[in-house]
Amino acid sequence: MSIEERGTDDPRRGDGALAAAISNAVVRELSRATGRGPTKAKTTLGTNAVFVILQDTLTRGEQTLADAGEREAVLDLRRRWQKVMRAEMSSRIEELTKRKVVGFMSDNHIDPDLAVEVFVLEPATDSAGGQQPHDEDRAPGR
Repeated sequence: MSIEERGTDDPRRGDGALAAAISNAVVRELSRATGRGPTKAKTTLGTNAVFVILQDTLTRGEQTLADAGEREAVLDLRRRWQKVMRAEMSSRIEELTKRKVVGFMSDNHIDPDLAVEVFVLEPATDSAGGQQPHDEDRAPGR
């Protein structure tokens, strides 16, 4: 199976290699934990967050359960996998971004077969050690 790995949609950001490395890391961890990784992953890098959208994530067993009407059981299992993988995935994101992960959220959708992993990062600091101001941090009109 091929994995589609793309970075941010804005080529000016130059974050494509980092986004691809994050996609690879998340796919690898899901594959290690569940026995099968998603076939598509796209990572988008925000100012203080990393968003990974995954497609075709379900194992054959999970798909069989979902087809038999056991969607809630599959979603519950996926939530349990996320708890198990949280520390390892967050650690890998910290290594790649060189920033601390302060929050992790994950969710799955059965039809279509999609998942999202969201890593909230500690705000970046400038070279003097202070936080860098961001447009979204300013009050409107300033």
